[in-house]
Amino acid sequence: MNKRIIMAAAIFGALAVILGAFGAHSLKKIITESQLETWHTAVQYHFYHVFALLFLSTFGRFKNNIINFSAWCFVVGIIFFSGSLYLLSINSILNLNSSLLGPITPIGGLFFILGWLSLLLAAVKDK
Repeated sequence: MNKRIIMAAAIFGALAVILGAFGAHSLKKIITESQLETWHTAVQYHFYHVFALLFLSTFGRFKNNIINFSAWCFVVGIIFFSGSLYLLSINSILNLNSSLLGPITPIGGLFFILGWLSLLLAAVKDK
């Protein structure tokens, strides 16, 4: 097991639970239904990639850096993709420049894709 990947998954997992509960209980009263759906999408992808990180932590037999690269792609993806969606959801409260946040979301999605493709590469290279 990879201890650093498990620690990252634990931190991001706790954060996903906190942000999910915050959206369901607190934001429900102060943002629109559409913004709440965006928040929900952020939480979903956040959780999916926490589980992906936990899955990656089980690949202790890989001595190459492909699994670590995949894990870091998932971490960056969570921060960029879900993070930008969280901020876009509460933009009406924070008054942020959404023209700067919008382009960050697809970059996060690209990191998710790179993470999954590097996992595929690790599987192909496994003997």
